[in-house]
Amino acid sequence: MKFVIAYLAIINIAAFLLFAYDKRQAKNGGWRVPETTLLLSCFLGGSVGGLTAMNFCRHKTKKPLFYIGVPVIIAIHALILACCYHKGLI
Repeated sequence: MKFVIAYLAIINIAAFLLFAYDKRQAKNGGWRVPETTLLLSCFLGGSVGGLTAMNFCRHKTKKPLFYIGVPVIIAIHALILACCYHKGLI
Protein backbone atom coordinates (compact mmCIF):
# COMPACT_ATOMS: atom_id res chain seq x y z
CA MET A 1 0.00 0.00 0.00
CA LYS A 2 2.87 2.37 0.79
CA PHE A 3 4.30 1.75 -2.67
CA VAL A 4 0.98 2.63 -4.31
CA ILE A 5 0.67 5.86 -2.34
CA ALA A 6 4.29 6.84 -3.06
CA TYR A 7 3.89 6.05 -6.76
CA LEU A 8 0.68 8.05 -7.06
CA ALA A 9 2.22 11.01 -5.25
CA ILE A 10 5.26 11.04 -7.54
CA ILE A 11 3.34 10.57 -10.80
CA ASN A 12 0.79 13.26 -9.89
CA ILE A 13 3.53 15.76 -9.06
CA ALA A 14 5.26 14.88 -12.33
CA ALA A 15 2.03 15.32 -14.32
CA PHE A 16 1.34 18.66 -12.66
CA LEU A 17 4.86 19.85 -13.47
CA LEU A 18 4.60 18.66 -17.09
CA PHE A 19 1.36 20.58 -17.62
CA ALA A 20 2.76 23.68 -15.91
CA TYR A 21 5.97 23.48 -17.95
CA ASP A 22 3.99 23.14 -21.18
CA LYS A 23 1.90 26.17 -20.28
CA ARG A 24 5.01 28.20 -19.59
CA GLN A 25 6.56 27.11 -22.89
CA ALA A 26 3.33 28.00 -24.70
CA LYS A 27 3.51 31.53 -23.31
CA ASN A 28 7.20 31.91 -24.13
CA GLY A 29 7.10 30.27 -27.56
CA GLY A 30 9.48 27.50 -26.52
CA TRP A 31 9.60 23.73 -27.00
CA ARG A 32 6.25 22.19 -26.05
CA VAL A 33 5.48 18.92 -24.33
CA PRO A 34 3.62 16.65 -26.80
CA GLU A 35 -0.06 16.14 -25.97
CA THR A 36 0.48 12.39 -26.00
CA THR A 37 3.07 12.79 -23.21
CA LEU A 38 0.66 14.87 -21.15
CA LEU A 39 -2.12 12.32 -21.58
CA LEU A 40 0.26 9.43 -20.91
CA SER A 41 1.28 11.02 -17.61
CA CYS A 42 -2.42 11.15 -16.70
CA PHE A 43 -3.06 7.58 -17.87
CA LEU A 44 -0.12 6.27 -15.81
CA GLY A 45 -1.74 7.58 -12.63
CA GLY A 46 -1.18 11.32 -12.71
CA SER A 47 -4.70 12.26 -13.70
CA VAL A 48 -5.44 14.22 -10.51
CA GLY A 49 -2.20 16.18 -10.90
CA GLY A 50 -2.97 16.80 -14.56
CA LEU A 51 -6.50 18.01 -13.86
CA THR A 52 -5.26 20.21 -11.04
CA ALA A 53 -2.66 21.78 -13.33
CA MET A 54 -5.24 22.25 -16.08
CA ASN A 55 -7.40 24.29 -13.72
CA PHE A 56 -4.58 26.04 -11.85
CA CYS A 57 -2.64 27.05 -14.97
CA ARG A 58 -5.70 27.36 -17.24
CA HIS A 59 -4.05 25.06 -19.72
CA LYS A 60 -5.70 22.65 -22.19
CA THR A 61 -9.11 23.55 -20.75
CA LYS A 62 -10.67 24.18 -24.17
CA LYS A 63 -9.53 20.92 -25.75
CA PRO A 64 -12.17 18.17 -25.48
CA LEU A 65 -9.47 15.50 -25.44
CA PHE A 66 -8.32 17.00 -22.13
CA TYR A 67 -11.42 18.47 -20.46
CA ILE A 68 -13.32 15.24 -21.12
CA GLY A 69 -10.45 12.77 -21.30
CA VAL A 70 -8.71 13.55 -18.02
CA PRO A 71 -11.87 13.26 -15.87
CA VAL A 72 -12.70 9.99 -17.65
CA ILE A 73 -9.21 8.72 -16.77
CA ILE A 74 -9.80 9.75 -13.14
CA ALA A 75 -13.06 7.79 -13.10
CA ILE A 76 -11.36 4.72 -14.57
CA HIS A 77 -8.57 4.94 -11.99
CA ALA A 78 -11.11 5.28 -9.19
CA LEU A 79 -12.93 2.15 -10.40
CA ILE A 80 -9.67 0.21 -10.63
CA LEU A 81 -8.63 1.27 -7.13
CA ALA A 82 -12.07 0.43 -5.74
CA CYS A 83 -11.99 -3.03 -7.32
CA CYS A 84 -8.47 -3.70 -6.05
CA TYR A 85 -9.44 -2.54 -2.56
CA HIS A 86 -12.58 -4.66 -2.60
CA LYS A 87 -10.60 -7.75 -3.58
CA GLY A 88 -8.01 -7.04 -0.88
CA LEU A 89 -5.18 -6.35 -3.30
CA ILE A 90 -4.37 -3.02 -1.69
